[in-house]
Amino acid sequence: MNQRLYYAAPAIIIALLLGYGYYLQYVQGLEPCPLCMVQRLFFYLLIATFVVGALHSPRRVGAWIYTGFGVLFAAGGAATAGRQVWLQHLPADKVPQCGPDLFFMLENMPLSRTLQKLVQGSGECAKVDWTFLGLSIAEWSLLWFIALAVYALWLAARRSRLS
Repeated sequence: MNQRLYYAAPAIIIALLLGYGYYLQYVQGLEPCPLCMVQRLFFYLLIATFVVGALHSPRRVGAWIYTGFGVLFAAGGAATAGRQVWLQHLPADKVPQCGPDLFFMLENMPLSRTLQKLVQGSGECAKVDWTFLGLSIAEWSLLWFIALAVYALWLAARRSRLS
């Protein structure tokens, strides 16, 4: 298979995941919480990394550079999704209170405070509105971020063996 396709395949998968997320939001009416929005950002960073990798078709060193970015962005997404999964599994009396939405925070708070609030999550991030095979959206995101990080590492290792 062409080297470019190895990078394009995860980009297509991420595009489908994001598309389904937008379907859930705009068709099914599920509003994303602040942690969901941060996870989307990491998915966009990953898709950009894989698209640029597909256009570039890197050799050994380039493959490791793209892998570094891919693993970094996947780790950030996994940490965010992991935080949301943790919030979702807290006992009801331990769940933090719901806070203002992301757009309100961006308009009315300093960026550092907004980022702190995003990382902490809120009560709305603990709410599970949708499941598939017993897993919430955050749990599926966590699995996808881990899989994408492993795939990025595999791509670089594969390229190193071929060069």
